[in-house]
Amino acid sequence: MQRSGVPASITLAQGMLESRYGLSSLAADGNNHFGIKCHRNWKGKTMRVNDDAPNECFRVYGSAEESFRDHSDFLRYQDRYKPLFELKPTDYKGWAKGLKKAGYATDPKYAEKLIKIIEDYKLYQYDTGKTASGAATSTPVAVPESPLKIEEKAQVEVQNPVRRAQAKETYSFSLDRKVFKKNGILCVYAEHQDTYESIALEFNLFQKEILRFNDVKAMRPLRIGEVVYLKGKKRQAPFGLPMYVADDKPETLWEISQRFGVRMKYLLKWNPGLTEDYKPIEGDVIYLKKPVR
Repeated sequence: MQRSGVPASITLAQGMLESRYGLSSLAADGNNHFGIKCHRNWKGKTMRVNDDAPNECFRVYGSAEESFRDHSDFLRYQDRYKPLFELKPTDYKGWAKGLKKAGYATDPKYAEKLIKIIEDYKLYQYDTGKTASGAATSTPVAVPESPLKIEEKAQVEVQNPVRRAQAKETYSFSLDRKVFKKNGILCVYAEHQDTYESIALEFNLFQKEILRFNDVKAMRPLRIGEVVYLKGKKRQAPFGLPMYVADDKPETLWEISQRFGVRMKYLLKWNPGLTEDYKPIEGDVIYLKKPVR
């Protein structure tokens, strides 16, 4: 909970429900307490179990702790679950209902089952802190900032941008367009009839520069609202966003690169074996910085 922000009561209740209190073959033989499947880029050990379909591939973990960590990361870095981290860390009922609404399980009574387990076993006590003597308090456990807020804070409008010089390069900024910083990188959002050529001309850039900054190989029309970087992207995403977990409507690698301001070169470096045309599928983990192995 302190690492990911997922309430301890929710993690415990889901683990109990998904693993039949640790008695399922996945939990007993594979330390997999949440039924997480292999997905395309899983490199660890696996086991086959009949689930929604015969002989499905599930992850095998070296310890229960690895399983719990993986489950928390799946919730924290998958877009469909990110709004849950805006809730109070002690709002286990909101979390249970939110998980069901986001599509975590097809069981119509999934939320009610989680809430019942939490209340039957008083798991909510683990969502609060303890005094030095070990007595429980009503103070919520300190949790990290929500991923949505981190991503939102990573983008700021540049107030009153003006012509300025840095080192030997000169940058000119239009006074008619809002300029932003995303992951600390100057950028704009495409408007009606914008092209890479027109934006390059507006900001005194060479056409080859703006293509390189945005990891594109040729000029093309821009969609309204599409981010266009005016400087090179970075090696990694903002602090607190170490990975992207694909949901049922995953973004392409290039879209992920643009969204988080990470150069494609480094996105491929942090995710060995992937190519620029790789299309993530639900459950794929895409690292946005050098992963800690």
